[in-house]
Amino acid sequence: MTIEPPKSYTPTKAQLRLRRAISGPAKHILAFGGARSGKTFEILNNICAMAAAVGGRYAIFRQRFNTVRTAVFLASLPEVLKTCFPTVRATLFRGGDLYYFFPNTGAEIWGLGLDDADRVDKVLGKEFTAIYFNECSEISYHAVETAITRCSQRTPGIRRNKVLYDCNPPYKTHWAHRLFIEKINPVTRQPLERPTNYVWVKLNPADNESNLPQGYLDELKTLSPEKQKRFLYGDWQDENPNALWTPDIIEESRRLTPPPNWETRSFLDGLDRIVIGVDPAVTGNEKSDLTGLVVVGVRYSDGPNSTPHYYVLADKSIKAHPSAWAAEINRLFNLYNANEVVVETNQGGELVTETIRNLNYAIPITPVRATNNKRTRAEPIAALYQNGVVHHTGRFFELEEELCSYSGNPGEKSPDRMDALVWALTALAETKSSVLGGRFWFN
Repeated sequence: MTIEPPKSYTPTKAQLRLRRAISGPAKHILAFGGARSGKTFEILNNICAMAAAVGGRYAIFRQRFNTVRTAVFLASLPEVLKTCFPTVRATLFRGGDLYYFFPNTGAEIWGLGLDDADRVDKVLGKEFTAIYFNECSEISYHAVETAITRCSQRTPGIRRNKVLYDCNPPYKTHWAHRLFIEKINPVTRQPLERPTNYVWVKLNPADNESNLPQGYLDELKTLSPEKQKRFLYGDWQDENPNALWTPDIIEESRRLTPPPNWETRSFLDGLDRIVIGVDPAVTGNEKSDLTGLVVVGVRYSDGPNSTPHYYVLADKSIKAHPSAWAAEINRLFNLYNANEVVVETNQGGELVTETIRNLNYAIPITPVRATNNKRTRAEPIAALYQNGVVHHTGRFFELEEELCSYSGNPGEKSPDRMDALVWALTALAETKSSVLGGRFWFN
């Protein structure tokens, strides 16, 4: 049985291609392309059509729970239900769990972020008729492999369980490109046994122009050529040959759980020193730069002659007034029990450090000034990555995109997240240690 969504809205030609792919024989369907092209709306439309017609249980994953809650369950899904299913009285539950319930069929559409381990474990105890990875460019293939084992609920009227994906295409080294475009297993790098089971549909904002705000396409055309390629034309990105980082280098050293020799300790408990790197913006209006805020820790204590290993704990970069980013620094300092804040003072000078001290005078602040260009400062840190001693403890997509795209060409936009990371790692790498208590303190 093919479930057709109601005809209460007019799908674009690209959305119809996606609908045919979802109703076709393939189990895995990827919708990729530029921003605001109608990918998410059409996938949610099909999921709601199945839920309203025959029931079943469905899961929508994003990397962060807060994003799936605000962007999908409080925005996109209500819009789909209002537009396409006005007579269906689905109820949203958002207490400890987040799901829509369809009383006419008993269907459930669950939402969860992969950053909430307890909720993920609870939800993955269920079986699903279909699973949807929204913005899959932000999700690890390990998480995908785990989740799709639960796409096994048998629902009368549904011929085949579906696994749906969408994204603005990232680098060609991403697992989604390897799986759907190259038709190879992202882990073994061997050809897929059933390549026809993986199909893709490309949708771009130009396909959806009639549903976009006036001038939206013109705004996309003002982006940098690299951003246009991704968000306007929906093309997969080649690695920047001049960049100091590559996606593979970052991925190979990623640590989502503490190493086994740390026993049961968390990342924070296992670290010897924690630093917050800050690349501050001195204004707080819409045209201001981002304030880079990156938290990094180091572990020295695996032996007197062991190589230090560095752990990127968080990227909390924000565009905000100085008083707001100072408050965020104070929050992060307490949350991570940090030892030091390293702040670039090329812009703002002493006012930058005074802004932080006015909020919390007890925070140890090390002001630093850039005397070399950004690429020169970044090269020693990139070498640490190449040596496999810097580990990201999560998936910091904006930060990683900056690392893998920055080449240092004249006129290139300042990489604020990268700068904050470089300052923090430089402070940790250059500091000599002496042991005091259970934590390293430095001179």
